[in-house]
Amino acid sequence: MKRKFFQMSIELTNRQWSSKLLKQFTKSKLSKPFIPMFIKTYKINHEEALLPYKEHGSLHSFFTRQIEMKNRPINQEEKSVVSPVDGRCEETGEIKQDATFIVKGQHYRLEDMLQSKDQAEKFEGGTYVILYLSPSDYHRIHSPLNCRLSASKTLGSRSYPVNEPGLKYGRKPLSHNYRIVNDLYQGTIQCAMIEVGAMNINSIVRTKAGSLWEKGEEVGYFSFGSTVILLFEKDVFSLALHDKNVKVGEKIGTLQAKSSQPLVKTNVL
Repeated sequence: MKRKFFQMSIELTNRQWSSKLLKQFTKSKLSKPFIPMFIKTYKINHEEALLPYKEHGSLHSFFTRQIEMKNRPINQEEKSVVSPVDGRCEETGEIKQDATFIVKGQHYRLEDMLQSKDQAEKFEGGTYVILYLSPSDYHRIHSPLNCRLSASKTLGSRSYPVNEPGLKYGRKPLSHNYRIVNDLYQGTIQCAMIEVGAMNINSIVRTKAGSLWEKGEEVGYFSFGSTVILLFEKDVFSLALHDKNVKVGEKIGTLQAKSSQPLVKTNVL
């Protein structure tokens, strides 16, 4: 009953027209007076931003703010994988041999999430990491490793929330929400970074041009709540999380070469 009520409530507001209206408002000057209230409500550390909050012309501008990257040192260990976002690690685990995993009681198929059976099979037996960004978090996205972007595809349309109630009661938001699937290669090692949009504004903007991504550099940003999913092949990633709460640039794991091939160094892809 709880699941059905939640889904019905979301369906009433999760429409293109309502998303469009909200997006227009948050990008308008009319939303600027709401910035101080937004900061207070979500206890945002606005002092680390590049611009003082009073210089932002709209709520959207503040929400997608850039920060002083000296506050986000990037782990430079050769084999490290770093967090691409500020947020909370909701789940990590092994991708089962049938390319499925469970999050908050919901059973997910990678084939649905990636819309590719062949791609899903590549990650069987591998590792998944799910990072949730709350409204209080910095919402720019950074590269988790030195890599080459080989393909990027946009899937889905409407979206459920990706907070804990959304993951528990929504219609499998991680595999059905609006999302961008990025195929990344570190030498012969393949991983995927999936940027999942959340309810309402539901937009993901790419700011990085070109296919060579350097660990820690900005590659895009979310408009409002969101989630990032990292997928790794079998036997190539070792998790090294010390806290559920993570920041951009913090080490979250280590890559190991497969088939005795060396890892590729920065910008040699």
